[in-house]
Amino acid sequence: MFDETQMKIIHAMMNLVMEKGYSSTTTKDIAYQAGINECTIFRKFQGKKDIVLSAMQLKEWNPDLQESSFEPIGELEKDLISFSEVYMSKVTPRMVKVSIGLRTPELYQDTAEGILKIPQTFKKVLINYFKNMKNELVYNDYESMAMMFLSVNFGFVFLDASFGKRLTQLEKSEYIKNSVRIFVDGIVKK
Repeated sequence: MFDETQMKIIHAMMNLVMEKGYSSTTTKDIAYQAGINECTIFRKFQGKKDIVLSAMQLKEWNPDLQESSFEPIGELEKDLISFSEVYMSKVTPRMVKVSIGLRTPELYQDTAEGILKIPQTFKKVLINYFKNMKNELVYNDYESMAMMFLSVNFGFVFLDASFGKRLTQLEKSEYIKNSVRIFVDGIVKK
């Protein structure tokens, strides 16, 4: 799909987006990071935006979360732990940094839809799952429950991306287990 030089340019661009944002990244920065001449960028891509849009086609730079990624077994706590593990394996601190770096006015129109697909997919999976588990649940506001659970997961990844271990020493697996248990305790019929 992309040749070796294009891949160097893409990786340089996306690493710079994470480090300093899209707007602050220059083609000179990209060339230096990729170890190429600046004119090579324009032989391979139309410009910075083209590089970013090309990167979003690659799994390395796109979480690629699909509904089929989630395989429930019908046990609320185990399923939600599994859902969190799948979500956090795709939506990593690195992906959050990329996403934040791409939320700039120059790119938003071209990247927003791709970025939005991830939470939309997770929300849809959760709503359908909660509907299927309705006999076990106290509440029938499936969208609110889905948004809350999505936020619990995204919040951890976002804070990890922002602060690393400076905010909490909780390991991801421990956080998932504990947050799911607390969440389930709040929504399950007693």
